[in-house]
Amino acid sequence: MKELLQILDPRQNPSMAIFVSQVLMRLLLAAVLGGAIGLEREMKRKPAGLRTNMFICFGAAMFTILSDRLAMQYTGDHTRIAAQIIPGIGFIGAGSILHSRGNVQGLTSAATLFVVASIGMACGGGLYLVAAFATMLLVIALNALGMIESKVGWKPMVMTYEAQGDTAETVLENVNYVMERENLQTQWIQVGKLNEMVRLVFAVEAFRSQHKLLMDALRAQTGIKHFSCISAKEQD
Repeated sequence: MKELLQILDPRQNPSMAIFVSQVLMRLLLAAVLGGAIGLEREMKRKPAGLRTNMFICFGAAMFTILSDRLAMQYTGDHTRIAAQIIPGIGFIGAGSILHSRGNVQGLTSAATLFVVASIGMACGGGLYLVAAFATMLLVIALNALGMIESKVGWKPMVMTYEAQGDTAETVLENVNYVMERENLQTQWIQVGKLNEMVRLVFAVEAFRSQHKLLMDALRAQTGIKHFSCISAKEQD
């Protein structure tokens, strides 16, 4: 016990004190930078939010430090442990991607986790300026590019529509006819009754320009008495 205290005592072992301070600084920076990116994701209510990004960045920094430290102590490969971070993050990123009826969601979140892990590795390697610059660039890209894509119409949207008619067969026939003509697919459909009318609610993923054509075409169908858009949500 006394030998351990002597090793950790800064007065007895100044090199250990320097090493500990460097490690703590690198881990703290990784947690802060990962948290900054995670906060942006959390505000947009994405699956990988504050804690996920912070933990991944912190863990990547920790593994990078351990990889170097253990290699120095046991004369091994300095990159052996750190090299396994990439396939590990790939596994986590794959879990954040959702497939539903031919649609893919969560690619941006998976790519963000991949970059966050690299930022953590940069912190663990002592590349503070590189890690800070990458974090700033990533946050700007997530916000600015997302706004540009939304305005230009490059980002797909999931819009929920409501169509009413006399019978379910008539409404479904009209909706399917327009969907096939526009080469689109519904994500889900719900059929119900509203007063004396049949109410059909369905969701479609498409670009903004495609949604405009779809709405114009559905409003023009004689078998649909009432048509409206209930909600719209941009995809990640």
